[in-house]
Amino acid sequence: MKLLITGGHLTPALAVVDKIIDSPQKESISLTFVGRKYALDSEQTLSLEYKEITKRNIPFISLHAGRITRLLNFRSFINALKIPVGFIHAFLILTQQAPDVILSFGGYLAIPVAVVGWLLRIPVFTHEQTICPGLANRVIAFFSKKIFYSFPESKHFFPSRKSILTGNPVRSTVFKIIDKPIDLVASKPVIYVTGGSLGSHGINDHIRAILPELLQDYIVIHQTGDIKEYDDYEHLLRFRRSLPEEMKQRYFPVKHFFDNEIGYIYSVSDMVVARAGANTFFELIHLKKPTIFIPLPWSAQKEQQKHAEFFKTNKIGEIFEQKEQSSHLLELIRTVFSHKETYIKNFEALPYQIRRDATDAIIHEITQE
Repeated sequence: MKLLITGGHLTPALAVVDKIIDSPQKESISLTFVGRKYALDSEQTLSLEYKEITKRNIPFISLHAGRITRLLNFRSFINALKIPVGFIHAFLILTQQAPDVILSFGGYLAIPVAVVGWLLRIPVFTHEQTICPGLANRVIAFFSKKIFYSFPESKHFFPSRKSILTGNPVRSTVFKIIDKPIDLVASKPVIYVTGGSLGSHGINDHIRAILPELLQDYIVIHQTGDIKEYDDYEHLLRFRRSLPEEMKQRYFPVKHFFDNEIGYIYSVSDMVVARAGANTFFELIHLKKPTIFIPLPWSAQKEQQKHAEFFKTNKIGEIFEQKEQSSHLLELIRTVFSHKETYIKNFEALPYQIRRDATDAIIHEITQE
């Protein structure tokens, strides 16, 4: 079977890819990935998806597609003009690759692939990871044979006859130590700060403001991203070089962690400060890590806010709004650490069980074709 995977949500896609690679089915399933080669259209920085997929020796095809954005400027106008190009490019890719099945993980890039796949009568499956599906997956769902969703609350967005509650595929690598990307001696409690694969300039600014105080009491592992427009990594690296030798061993700015590195980072971390994307949400529930979520203010349907509120309501984490003063983030970090064991205990009392077999359920469905 030839399986073509596409979409903007890399983490669940990698969970499915790795499960197939490690299973007896690997000889009978041929994988191809369609995605973005570069992280941003305005920069020639290789995307994390390109690095992770090619590292697994899976063919990667870069798709050029446009999208409609909320901002009205020249760049959004150019993006809209690229929409027809995306459909033409998707047609060329699919006729050349001739996959038996398409598995989408949402996002604007997956729309032309799903629509053209449907026109070519290729079965399309899609996975929705958030509580409130975005516009892209609502469109893709119409053309899909089956829709997999992560949260019970998402059920009413999709036709029940072709929808399956699978949960969100979680990378197996978060549960095991493969490589140790930093030389850390955990002499103090460890905080892992992450803004997602691209990083977050807003989070980086808040952390930079409170680093002198944080490093008095904690070790900080800081995934900064690598967006050239802000150059946060270089700025924070220079900050680290200015620290006394002892303090340098408490601060680790890193552009991003690869799949083979993230298990170690989670294993040494006592708490997490992060955006509230669905992948991070599910990983932290599985790992029982107390978290301060900083929701992306402009996330579609306020999905990140809802993910963060789930943690706060169930007393397994806290919320820091990006517009607040950095000093409040420092206070929240101290609060979480002072009640860390209570937060961890509360994971056992969540209102519903998070399915742990999401990856297997999805692979089972798509291989029935």
